[in-house]
Amino acid sequence: MAGMTDIERGSDSHDPKRRRRRRRSRRRAQGAPEEGQKSQKAESSGSSGSSGTTGDEDKGRGRRKSGNRDGSGNRRRSASQRSNQRGNQRNAQQKRRSPANSRMVTRDETSAGGLVVSGLAEAVNDAGEVDLSRVYVALIGRLDRRGRLLWSMPKGHVEPGEDRRATAEREVWEETGVHGKTFADLGVIDYWFVSEGVRIHKTVHHHLLRFVDGGLNDEDPEVTEVSWIPVSELIEHLAYADERKLARTAHDLLPELAREEKAAGRATPR
Repeated sequence: MAGMTDIERGSDSHDPKRRRRRRRSRRRAQGAPEEGQKSQKAESSGSSGSSGTTGDEDKGRGRRKSGNRDGSGNRRRSASQRSNQRGNQRNAQQKRRSPANSRMVTRDETSAGGLVVSGLAEAVNDAGEVDLSRVYVALIGRLDRRGRLLWSMPKGHVEPGEDRRATAEREVWEETGVHGKTFADLGVIDYWFVSEGVRIHKTVHHHLLRFVDGGLNDEDPEVTEVSWIPVSELIEHLAYADERKLARTAHDLLPELAREEKAAGRATPR
């Protein structure tokens, strides 16, 4: 070491702290671990060896603790997932066993009916204004399963080869006891229902009928009650929404039809 005397070198060589620093410097330069690091590694390896387990065993223990994999390493399914899979398998088996012709049979049916109207000409005053509270229509009432009386328009099945207007006149007479003559179309309703295992699409044509003669009766076994209802109260009487729409159409049509009846000199038979 340049610049140092022999005495200074001798004192430096006999200083233990300086000797240890020089040894550490040489080890760092050569890449060797220091004494403190060696002891730490020895302690860590000794502690792991004392536990009696290897690194691979620790990894295996970690998988077992997770609880979401089986012995083969596959992810375990929950009880709900297994139940859903069994249900899907049963549904697939039932679909394979079901024949192609097991679907419900569908049939189309056509009916006709409507409102027989009384008092059209008489409801028109000299100024041409129409009072719908003086115009009456015949409705039928039927009891439902809960014992409620539900009011509706008379109607029935169109026979083979029968004109729909003729059906409306016949059905109105059979269900109310009143004869009427169709003179205007009111509207069409269609709906679906199931009867005796058959899915039926029914289309019903409704008409307005001019009162001719007859008296109300409930002789039809399917009818509980028959009544004349003022047109001004018609909407609130009808039980079914689709028929209430037709009643609103009747409200729009009847004033002009009443004026035509009066202009033609027709009077309601008494």
